[in-house]
Amino acid sequence: MRKPTNVVYGVDEAPPSGVVLFSGLQHVGLASIFLVYPVLVAQAAGASAEVAGAVVSMTLIALAIGAILQSIPLGPVGSGYLCPPIASVVYLVPSLMAAKYGGLAAVFGMTLAAGVLELGLARILWRLRALFPTEIAGLVVLLVGIATGIVGLRTASGLSQSAGGVDAIDISIALLTLAIMVALNVWGRGWLRLFCVLIGMGAGYACAWALGRVGASAHVSSDALLALPSLGHLAWRFDAALAIPFAIAAIAASLKVIGNVTTLQKANDADWVRADMGTVGRGVTADGLGSIAAGILGGHGLNTSTAAVGLATATGVQSRRVAWAVAGVLLVLAFVPKLGLIFYNMPLPVAGAALVFSSTFIVINGLEIMTSRLLDARRTLVIGLALVFGLAVEIYPVLLEPLPPAVRMALGTSLVLGTVVGLGLNLLFRIGLRRTASIDVQPEAVDAAALEQFMESHGASWGARRDVIERAKFNLQQSIETLVSSGAISGPLHVQVSFDEFLLDMRVSYDGPPLRLPERRPTNEEIMASEEGERNLAGFMLRRLADRVSVAARGDRSTILFHFDH
Repeated sequence: MRKPTNVVYGVDEAPPSGVVLFSGLQHVGLASIFLVYPVLVAQAAGASAEVAGAVVSMTLIALAIGAILQSIPLGPVGSGYLCPPIASVVYLVPSLMAAKYGGLAAVFGMTLAAGVLELGLARILWRLRALFPTEIAGLVVLLVGIATGIVGLRTASGLSQSAGGVDAIDISIALLTLAIMVALNVWGRGWLRLFCVLIGMGAGYACAWALGRVGASAHVSSDALLALPSLGHLAWRFDAALAIPFAIAAIAASLKVIGNVTTLQKANDADWVRADMGTVGRGVTADGLGSIAAGILGGHGLNTSTAAVGLATATGVQSRRVAWAVAGVLLVLAFVPKLGLIFYNMPLPVAGAALVFSSTFIVINGLEIMTSRLLDARRTLVIGLALVFGLAVEIYPVLLEPLPPAVRMALGTSLVLGTVVGLGLNLLFRIGLRRTASIDVQPEAVDAAALEQFMESHGASWGARRDVIERAKFNLQQSIETLVSSGAISGPLHVQVSFDEFLLDMRVSYDGPPLRLPERRPTNEEIMASEEGERNLAGFMLRRLADRVSVAARGDRSTILFHFDH
């Protein structure tokens, strides 16, 4: 990988200890706002404050395990990137259903089952790569960014806690916090830029404290400085009626991992061209193991954090060593209840501002991933309709009222509904899509514009990368021009192009002698001496622009094969 210019510490680099520690604190501070989810689930099950505290502590331990599993590429486990998990909103709605109908035992049992399903999906992801093209991965990243931003705005304004109006003081605190983060990220240098989120959150916390907006939240821990988490709430129950909501959550979690790991691959490699499905599969495996750990320990379902991906992208600190600091801080929080309350009681405007800040980088990453491919009408409809439906369910939740309650609850977020619509349309629009195209070219009437349109239109329908199609267009036009100018061919030239997600092959067949494709560039003297030297230069350029090239002759028929890695 070639490190991009905006990355300060790459995934394999070792930052100073202070950078590692404070970066870990930033990630934990961002993740801590999601600890409200296990508390809400415990309350839905009618659990006491002590049990809710135990669920939070066990969730923190599972988060620490998940952070390490994701960061270490060990065999089939771990993407190797800084992508710590959070108590995910993907599992919130199914967990609330399970808590209502089966108590915490059903929550833990079904979370465990969802983690096992995610492990199974990780084993077959490479077989399903046609269902998850790059534009779908980009769509998931974009939807996650939008969902994160919406949650951040609702949290900052207080709308997530109340159906009342927006509080002017909360909005002011949130805007101040966000302004500090943005200013330090844009104009800051050194440590100020690296820790812009942590500094902004600290300033927002101080402002909220001065305005009397830091109060005690639900009592989720004891008064002791150190305390072992209680295990009295542990029980497991599996309910077939809850299988569909948790299965959808596991699929959505897997797609979210695909988007997050793809974003990190792109963020850490200036020459990135496609998602490495092996790394993605190991990331999904680690994510599934994290949810299994949460289910066994009695915590909330986990999923990789897009907010953490946005934070790493914004600060430029991508080193996987930060995951160890994240895990260490999470473990401390699990066994020091008073310290945990500092994060749990974080003012909502501060938490919301941090989410909004991170969401901007996630949205742009999603757009960049999607637009790295040519998009025809089919792919435009897939992305456009998925976005429309995803946003519609956030603006008009009543649109899902006709659906059964279980399905309505499972699809009630922009991430899940938008992803399901995108996947369904992608599968539907594959019907009738040809992966091979051909065209005949008459030597006496070569139309360069028609050749360019031929490659552009089919490249868009296949979702091919722009740079690959540009190189293929040049080779097609240049090879035909060189062959025609030689005057040694007879009859039409036949062009056949075939494509899959990883290869683009272009064959030019004609009646005539094979074209020379020298590996050495002809000298200036050779080029000026004859037309043969000019054709050798053209053949040299054709070889350079293709990843592999070969020439074959059978009787009077010759074929040039240009092979482009995709």
